[in-house]
Amino acid sequence: MPNAPRALPVPPQGIRIPTPVTHPPRDRRPRPPGHRDPYLLAAVLFAAYAALSVARFRHLASRSWDLGIFEQAVRAYAHLRAPVVDLKGPGFNVLGDHFSPITALLAPAYRLFPSPVTLLVAQAALFALSAVPVTRAAVRLVGRRRGLALGIAYGLSWGIQRAVDFDFHEVCFAVPLIAFSLEALLDRRWRRALWWALPLVLVKEDLGLTVAAIALVVALRARRVSPRAARWALAVAAAGVAATVVTLTVVVPAFNTSGGYDYWSKVDSGFALFDGTGTKLRTLAWLLIPTSGLLALRSPLSAIALPTLGWRFLSGDEHYWGTAWHYSAVLMPVVALALADALTAARCSPRPWLRSYANQLPAATAAAALALTTTLPLSALSEAEAYRTPARVSAVERMLDRIPDGATVEANIGPISRLTSRCRVFWTGGTGNITPDYIALENTDRSIDDVEEYVRGLHPRAFYEIVGATRGYVVLRHRT
Repeated sequence: MPNAPRALPVPPQGIRIPTPVTHPPRDRRPRPPGHRDPYLLAAVLFAAYAALSVARFRHLASRSWDLGIFEQAVRAYAHLRAPVVDLKGPGFNVLGDHFSPITALLAPAYRLFPSPVTLLVAQAALFALSAVPVTRAAVRLVGRRRGLALGIAYGLSWGIQRAVDFDFHEVCFAVPLIAFSLEALLDRRWRRALWWALPLVLVKEDLGLTVAAIALVVALRARRVSPRAARWALAVAAAGVAATVVTLTVVVPAFNTSGGYDYWSKVDSGFALFDGTGTKLRTLAWLLIPTSGLLALRSPLSAIALPTLGWRFLSGDEHYWGTAWHYSAVLMPVVALALADALTAARCSPRPWLRSYANQLPAATAAAALALTTTLPLSALSEAEAYRTPARVSAVERMLDRIPDGATVEANIGPISRLTSRCRVFWTGGTGNITPDYIALENTDRSIDDVEEYVRGLHPRAFYEIVGATRGYVVLRHRT
């Protein structure tokens, strides 16, 4: 017979047994309305950036050899080799050109998907990611609607669009690092701001000065509330300057075949803001007026843009002065968050006109970004042609596919991006003592006879025969 259940003991009179307490889950800070907005915006921007980059690739619209250079470097990293970039010269280590070891982070993805498209999609993801800290910081400072407007203005800013339109460049790593660093700075998380800034020294040799600028702003903001953090920031500022000096004078020359830094020659002997064409002034106007309505100048964060503007405007190379290419991308998160910072003070100003201006400016900058986009690269996505592969490109790709994998190829800009993932590619006229198996040329200005004469000038002791010519492209094979 089963045992009967035992009766619970009855406590003596006057003794109270405490009721078991069940602890509720830890209180979580309630998420504000629209907390997903930055991530949704980033997702939309990623889709747009990736679509633009891939569309340009599919249309053979590369404007530089940079995509090929970075693919050769990342391909070497992916196979655990030194980052040799033959496009810069046979056996040339790319760390002797620009110090950008951070690109090795793309090696695992490239090993799985060995294509230049991998680099383009990764770049789109990094640029889109930077919109998250920019939008989050703006929302905290000026509210959901105005903050989201600033996030949209940032994501559509001309500097970001130009960078997306420029194939691939290492600055895609710098942009989110700067954005996360400045978000932490504005949230008074001083050490986090410094930790986010420090990896910039691995992106490019000049960005150590940007690290120093960020650290000095941290020291300025933290000096009263956290003297210890301010001292740390000053140490980081010194480290950033030291990193740039050591990289330029020791590290890069150690990898460079000439034993120097190739870009010293681009530094002009003097600084002229009013250059002959007014390009520098126009760049400043584009930077400050449509993206911030000049209000960003009221924030100390705007000083973080000075190192980049400084080396660009000191250069004698006019390409650095303008608004094209990718050079202004690192300035966009600085200007956007400097504006958000300035708005917090301006909205409390005793001047009614300034309060009104500050309240309306986020919507105005978003509207300006949307309006300017009609003339900027993302406008191409509104055309049906962007989503088709032209017959011309298909014909060129079929011809380039006749070059076997592993072949040595001398090429100019057009064919490079179709060959670097499977061939050893050199720049035209830069093969050294190597006689390449093939020569592939984008040839829009020469006749066939002119092409043959041009190739004889490149390799007077070798004989090359034309094996394919279509739609402005020519492939020649070395005949032994």
